[in-house]
Amino acid sequence: MTEFLTANSAAHSAEPEGDALPLAPVAASQEDPGVNHAAALRRLLVEAMRVSICLKPKWQGLPASPWLIALLMFFYLSCHIGLQRLMFVGAARFYWQVLASGWLEFAALAWGCYCLRPVSIQAPGNHATSDSRAPDAAHFFVLALAQMLVLNVVICTIGALLIHMGWYDLSKLSMSMQWLVYLVPPVVVLFIQCLFFWRASDRRVLAMLSVIIAMAAAGALGISTNATQFWYPVQEKTEKNEEDTEIKSPEITQEIFEEQALLLNQKLEALQAHRPGIIDLYSLSFAPYGEENVFLNETSMVTQVMAKRFDAEGRSLQLVNNPGTIHSLPWATPLNLQRAIQQMAKRMDVNEDILFLHMSSHGASDGELSAGMWPLSVKSVTPEDLKKWLDEAGVKYRVISISACFAGNWVAPLSDAKSLVMTASDADHTSYGCGSKSDLTFFGRAMYDEQLRNKTLSFETAHAASRPIIKQREEEAGKSDGYSNPQIAVGEEIRGRLKLLEQRLQARK
Repeated sequence: MTEFLTANSAAHSAEPEGDALPLAPVAASQEDPGVNHAAALRRLLVEAMRVSICLKPKWQGLPASPWLIALLMFFYLSCHIGLQRLMFVGAARFYWQVLASGWLEFAALAWGCYCLRPVSIQAPGNHATSDSRAPDAAHFFVLALAQMLVLNVVICTIGALLIHMGWYDLSKLSMSMQWLVYLVPPVVVLFIQCLFFWRASDRRVLAMLSVIIAMAAAGALGISTNATQFWYPVQEKTEKNEEDTEIKSPEITQEIFEEQALLLNQKLEALQAHRPGIIDLYSLSFAPYGEENVFLNETSMVTQVMAKRFDAEGRSLQLVNNPGTIHSLPWATPLNLQRAIQQMAKRMDVNEDILFLHMSSHGASDGELSAGMWPLSVKSVTPEDLKKWLDEAGVKYRVISISACFAGNWVAPLSDAKSLVMTASDADHTSYGCGSKSDLTFFGRAMYDEQLRNKTLSFETAHAASRPIIKQREEEAGKSDGYSNPQIAVGEEIRGRLKLLEQRLQARK
């Protein structure tokens, strides 16, 4: 690549630039076979640090050679792999296959240096001294590559420090704010690079715009496609589970898609029909975030409680995103949830029966629930979506349970006379116990595993009893942002319907 760039420099040097400055020799260049490599590298890195803090470049004595480009790329890749590993606390697995990807940004950088190098008369071995413009494309690319190395080390080091100090928690922010925080570093880097490009080039506006678009597109492609990382966290083993609980990204093949479609249809067809004269409860659980097992554990436990305690055996369906259930449970996607609601409505007597829906995931400050299982891309379900699907299916009596941070945002949109809506937190606070080391969330454990499993058949009673228990456990665990403050809203019509269900369940004991 360097030979190509250097040849391009010579090809453009026939015509003088109007404001070209006097030329002077560079101490270490391609033409200097006896150069001190260590001194040349130190000189280059010092200059890279200068331009990384937006100072004008100084080209006098700046080295450029094929070995230097190769060395910089090796350092860049090594630092990137090493620093990315520091982003994870605990065990992690290395994916060497990623070495074959991610070179588009380097290609855009080299192309930009080729497009923007200044056109000037150059004597062999001579380069500009006092001008901030690059003497040729090879030197331009070398310094740009060194600048990229410096900026990457700084950004990744800051990110690793914030993560290890516990200051980098995007789960408390809305999805739009998460994207804003996520995009700030690459935008700052792009700005610094473009400023350097402008100062080091011949400043042709159209060429500069083309280069900015190409570099921005290369960076955006890597961000938007959720490019594979070198490292992924390994979930630690617990006393209750001595098996290897490592979360592995599944391979999503055509066979998997076809198997999933068949699996959903089988589960929906297996739902039992309404029993005349009996108030039945149909149970539907939804765990859309597949990077941690706690949501699978919770929805499995809640499904079991509904089946055993609320007579929902044969009338329960679990939708889950988790690599471990890819062959046994349908995916938790918005379309699958909509189809499940429609099919349950057909099996139910919508004027008599009750639909219970439990959703468990991470939540953002705007109420949006985290969804996805890389490389599967999953959209998040909104309260408005859920209400629309329930209304369209004709489901009248609803018990909706949201176990997530900031889940109180779901209460108002879903509340009415025929609905009970309960959440693990209010609209301003996080819930607790949803980390990778947790078996169940604090809300799920207190509400379902302890109260509804053993002590009561009333959702209102269980919720009221769970609140002080959750508060005490959060305080003991050192929750720093205040009490999660679980919420509940109960319509008068659903209260009466649930009372009749409770009486039936009590009578069958």
